[in-house]
Amino acid sequence: QMCIRDRYQRRVHGILNQMSLAFDEYGRPFIILKEQASKKRLKGLEAYKSNILAATAVSNLLRTSLGPKGMDKMIVSPDGDVLVSNDGATILEKMEIQHQIARLFVQLSKSQDNEIGDGTTGVVVIAGSMLGNAQQLLDKGLHPIQIANGYEKACEIAVKHIKSISRELDIKSNDNEKLIQCAMTALGSKVVSKYQRQLAEICVKAVLSVADIDRKDVNFDLIKVEGKSGGSLSDTELINGIVIDKEFSHPQMDKEINDAKICILTCPFEPPKPKTKHTAEIKSAEDYHKMYLQEQKYFVDMVQKVKDSGANVVLCQWGFDDEANHLLSQNKLNAVRWVGGCEIELLAIATGARIVPRFSELTPQCIGSAKMVKEISFGTTNDKMIVIKEGQTSKAVTILVRGGSKTVVDEAKRSLHDALCV
Repeated sequence: QMCIRDRYQRRVHGILNQMSLAFDEYGRPFIILKEQASKKRLKGLEAYKSNILAATAVSNLLRTSLGPKGMDKMIVSPDGDVLVSNDGATILEKMEIQHQIARLFVQLSKSQDNEIGDGTTGVVVIAGSMLGNAQQLLDKGLHPIQIANGYEKACEIAVKHIKSISRELDIKSNDNEKLIQCAMTALGSKVVSKYQRQLAEICVKAVLSVADIDRKDVNFDLIKVEGKSGGSLSDTELINGIVIDKEFSHPQMDKEINDAKICILTCPFEPPKPKTKHTAEIKSAEDYHKMYLQEQKYFVDMVQKVKDSGANVVLCQWGFDDEANHLLSQNKLNAVRWVGGCEIELLAIATGARIVPRFSELTPQCIGSAKMVKEISFGTTNDKMIVIKEGQTSKAVTILVRGGSKTVVDEAKRSLHDALCV
């Protein structure tokens, strides 16, 4: 019993030594636990090994998704959303990595994706292998700076060797076959590999249609990748124009407009709202009729300003009131509502139109043009989209991706992004 009592007392004293009693401003006591005292900070070789172990764990996770026989990863978010992909940057972005050194691999993959667009898995796997070999050198007693200098010299030798064996190719020969082969290489390890030839040709046509050959520059903002579930991957097509996943606001509007004059608005078709609180007192039918006529006048003035500018197609970032929608249809003005902000900017670049924030600023100089604006429908579900072809200032293109499910379409869009960047 004495032995048990002594052991209990030592344990109590040990716990008390790891905590302290404090009081708040109201005199209420609370205990502060000294958890940090029980933790040890790694130093020297142990710290190196711990960091290398965390980094190689991330590298080994991606290793099985590398190459044509690599497996896709299924990632489930805290909200229950499921993502299936073998793109290294996407996988690492969705993972919740806590270790600071392992997060460097996430940044490495992001920088590779931003600069090159492809090879996001390969750089992580190579970096993990180099760290694994560095650990063996550390065990032999080499200093980390010596190992880093050795890797830098190896990099210089590798770059010189690549330059010595490289040769220039005529990319336009044989109907751009070399470019198609490069794009097929980027698509070979993706879920779309079965249709890699077709998708590679689409990517090459899209890049060459917007590329500035003299400056050797490609503006990827002019290449839009739009996805729509339904059909198969073989139904993916290149459209010479901009596709927006919308339809005309009124079913009786014309489905095709040639030589379209386009007006882009970021203001809604509705009466102005007072900034202060107000009440409207209606005592008779005449008062109600006056208010109705005043509201009608707002809509008539807005539609008249659009007609006076010379536009016959209105693209609005906000919604329409039903009354305004009816008046637009009566005045033979085709309209599209709830157009996204990124799409608004792309449409402004492609058509030469200015984005108009207020109806008072709408002038003929703000109007853009396109050869055709057309509403297309496809699939058994009769899905509708708007196509704007051959804008005034630039030849923007859209790749319309089809697939059996939203998961397949999203992965195909990521695969096409890699191929376009390559």
